[in-house]
Amino acid sequence: MSSLSIPDSIKQETSIKLFKAMLLPRLVEEKMLILLRQGRISKWFSGIGQEAISIGVTMAMEEEEYILPMHRNLGVFTCRNIPLWKLFAQWQGKTDGFTKGRDRSFHFGTQEYKIIGMISHLGPQLGVADGIALAQKLKKTKKATVVFTGEGGTSEGDFHEALNVASVWDLPVLFCIENNGYGLSTPTSEQYRCKDLADRGIGYGIESHIIDGNNIVEVYSKIKDILEEMREQPRPVLVEFKTFRLRGHEEASGTKYVPDELTAYWEARDPVELMKQALLDKKWISDEDIDRWSQEFKNTINEDLEIAFAKAKPTSSIEQELADVYKPNTIKYPALPEATQNIRFVDAIHEGLKGAMRKHEDLVIMGQDVAEYGGVFKITDGFLEEFSADRVRNTPICESAIVEAGMGLSIAGMKAVVEMQFADFVSSGFNPIVNYLAKSYYRWGQQADVVIRMPCGAGVGAGPFHSQTNESWFYTIPGLKIVYPAFPEDAKGLLAAAIDDPNPVLFFEHKALYRSVYGEVPVEDYGIELGKSRLVREGKDLSIITYGAGVHWACQLNDELMLSIDIIDLRTLVPLDKESIIKSIQKTGKALVLTEDNLTGSIASDIASMIGHDCFEQLDAPVVRVGSIDTPIPFHQDLERRYLPINRLRDAIKSLLEY
Repeated sequence: MSSLSIPDSIKQETSIKLFKAMLLPRLVEEKMLILLRQGRISKWFSGIGQEAISIGVTMAMEEEEYILPMHRNLGVFTCRNIPLWKLFAQWQGKTDGFTKGRDRSFHFGTQEYKIIGMISHLGPQLGVADGIALAQKLKKTKKATVVFTGEGGTSEGDFHEALNVASVWDLPVLFCIENNGYGLSTPTSEQYRCKDLADRGIGYGIESHIIDGNNIVEVYSKIKDILEEMREQPRPVLVEFKTFRLRGHEEASGTKYVPDELTAYWEARDPVELMKQALLDKKWISDEDIDRWSQEFKNTINEDLEIAFAKAKPTSSIEQELADVYKPNTIKYPALPEATQNIRFVDAIHEGLKGAMRKHEDLVIMGQDVAEYGGVFKITDGFLEEFSADRVRNTPICESAIVEAGMGLSIAGMKAVVEMQFADFVSSGFNPIVNYLAKSYYRWGQQADVVIRMPCGAGVGAGPFHSQTNESWFYTIPGLKIVYPAFPEDAKGLLAAAIDDPNPVLFFEHKALYRSVYGEVPVEDYGIELGKSRLVREGKDLSIITYGAGVHWACQLNDELMLSIDIIDLRTLVPLDKESIIKSIQKTGKALVLTEDNLTGSIASDIASMIGHDCFEQLDAPVVRVGSIDTPIPFHQDLERRYLPINRLRDAIKSLLEY
């Protein structure tokens, strides 16, 4: 057995507190392993052998500081004094758990205890920690944020993006790497080639340390000193904890891949046993004390387990489940102001965003080149001078970390607008949007108050990587709202409403409309309720349902050919105004769904299916879909024209009217 020395700076009371704080989660884990074998919980990720890190770090923090742990950090939760029955209920999937049975393990957060749990994708929480720390820095709270990852997670792009952002912005984030030797069964020799993971901080200009993760005294004292400095001098710090997990990645995977001698080496360095022996050697505690504390903890565990077992299993309804996907938004908007000005689509977005920045003092805009340069489309031109570099922030080229930072700002009570320089680039930030922002409210009631601006669309000869209209990528993801205006008036009002909304919103802005479409736009600030379509032409022979540039194509043909067509501008794709669509088709009996997107897997296909199902008896002809062809978007203008559905739209309208 190795030994541990307690320095004079760590007093007896603190030393005993550290030991007891490790003993509790160890006993909880031992009980959980029994329950797992009995089939009373479904899965367990053991942190046995790593308790010193969770306990030492959490006890070194202030209670109001956010901590973002992993699935092996039970000590974080027990140290923050979360009632054990509540944790047990969570692991059993009970209604009174933190996620109402909708997620398991430590995949949850709690604002009450300032703990933000992980998602299985690991990496996103690092960027979320950046956002929380940014909020603390902007609010001048002098608080740090702590986030955990494993050695395996340091290979993910999110890790590198988050470190870079934290370094560039001097964010008070303590990045904790628990290096326990294996990513499931893959040893570190097959994961990275640097000697120490702490060395990765060098490339980002980040101070880094290596700490013995099995020495609770060293963890606590060093982290306490580091955090005290970070609060006074905000900056990121990277810490690599050398440790080992004595159980499998999760219990089903076992540990057969671990050499026996390696296990024996680390068993001799069990952090609980090391601290116990150190306290016994100093005669600060006795074996009787340990037995008494252990029995007290076991009694509490058993009592709280009985409470949890008695709690109700989830009994929800489809209506309730659907109601919990989005945070309710009760804002109602009055009629539009009367005084107007004739401005371009791009100017309307500029005005809408500026109005929101003035209305919401906690709103932060983030994106590439959005500050001094004003964005590549000049949407934020002049914003830096009015709102400061704190709120209008140029970002490195790292879409994933910036989306995550937006989520972190929301967790810390602020709002974020993230500009994708082009909607095409959102693929680099796809994971946090669909797996973090979209699911947080449903999972544990945390809103994602983030708007992602998406300059999109063809007609400008920008080729396959700058011209996509990719709204269908997100349409199938519950929890996201999708807005796609066609007119300046709507662009300003819908953007304001999107920013007001507490849910994540993807706001699509068609680049070809930016400087080609003018309209009368109220001078004053206003909002337009999401989920309401607009009837831009009224007729009796045919209903065209469309959005974005498609609205203008349909209007042009209607006016040119002097047709009698209902043209519905959806404006918002999620939520979708099904009522208006159905009402129009009940009148005309014919439906054409138009999209700039290619048809396969498109939103147009889903709407056409809905019409066929809900309006079958009112239809006098098959539902027609018109969209772009199933190829990437080509660059040359002749190829682009052939790709787009404008010419095919004329033939489809004629054929449907004659049916």
